Amino acid sequence: AGILGLVLAITGILLDRWILSLLGVSPAVLEIGSVYMRINFIGMIAMSLRFTTDGIMQASGDTLNPMKLAVIFRLTHVLLSPFLIFGWGFFPEMGAVGAAITGVFSQSLGTILGLAILTSGRSRLQISFKGFRFDPGIIWRLIKIGVPASVMGIQMQFGQLIMTTMIVQFGTAAVAAHALCQRIDMALAMPLMGIGASAGVLVGQNLGARKPERAEKSGWIALALSESILLVFGLLILIFPVAVVHIFSTDPALDVIADTYVRIAAIGYIVMAFSMVLQNCISGAGDTVPPMLIGLVVVWAIQIPLGWFLTQTELGVFGVRWAVVAGAFINMIAYTVYFKSGRWKTKRIW
Repeated sequence: AGILGLVLAITGILLDRWILSLLGVSPAVLEIGSVYMRINFIGMIAMSLRFTTDGIMQASGDTLNPMKLAVIFRLTHVLLSPFLIFGWGFFPEMGAVGAAITGVFSQSLGTILGLAILTSGRSRLQISFKGFRFDPGIIWRLIKIGVPASVMGIQMQFGQLIMTTMIVQFGTAAVAAHALCQRIDMALAMPLMGIGASAGVLVGQNLGARKPERAEKSGWIALALSESILLVFGLLILIFPVAVVHIFSTDPALDVIADTYVRIAAIGYIVMAFSMVLQNCISGAGDTVPPMLIGLVVVWAIQIPLGWFLTQTELGVFGVRWAVVAGAFINMIAYTVYFKSGRWKTKRIW
């Protein structure tokens, strides 16, 4: 994870301006954004290690310590941000640069605390670097499981980048509305990620205990719980879209476009749990290739072509979000069919 984080950091630092230029942003945004991205890419090393420490603890059945760490470094991020962004107290006013620095600092804090917990034995596992060596067998298993999952994540991010380029042509307000909707996506995804990660742990441990029926039951129960949460929030967003938008932004220029954008998104939220929870369950069994293939098909064969086509119609900028909703429903069907097939139960990683 550390090596991968270093490679990503170097790549991002070298290509930051080129990545932003793909979006067609203005020169002023390019200047600010390139510095912001460069600092965040430096933090990729800490972020990759934090993801790994969290994953180790969660997979062992310890979800409490990762939660505590998340509370600590997220609060640090929130509380420190205004000091560096607006120059409160004796801190200099740094704007977007300050926002990037606080993000990297909080991620690094989470990494340091996570490593401290793992090496001190305060979690279910105690890691020691005494006699550390590279084990080709373990590395190969990590690659077999991790590369498909990584490909899925990377292609989704590139897909998001291309979808954003489709929106740029409709102006700054449209881009801002899209970004705001992505923040709502992430806010709703947080509880699902927690439930999905828990379900993945239960699936892996039950399969290890040779209880595949209980593993499957864990997945369905987690899905039912997640769907009940999403149905409530999805309905609230449909009924009170402006109120939800104002939680994230009070800019009146966004109200009209964001109102419609969020209403469309709410339709997709209703089925979002299927992909997030069942994908975690399947991946928790070590079967990471099918989720990768589903992701590739949905993003590159459905969402991006459909998004481009719909933006050329009278739907305009809203065509992108309708394409995302269509992808959510295809995800629901694909993951449900594969999970019900039970093929993931026979996956062997050792």
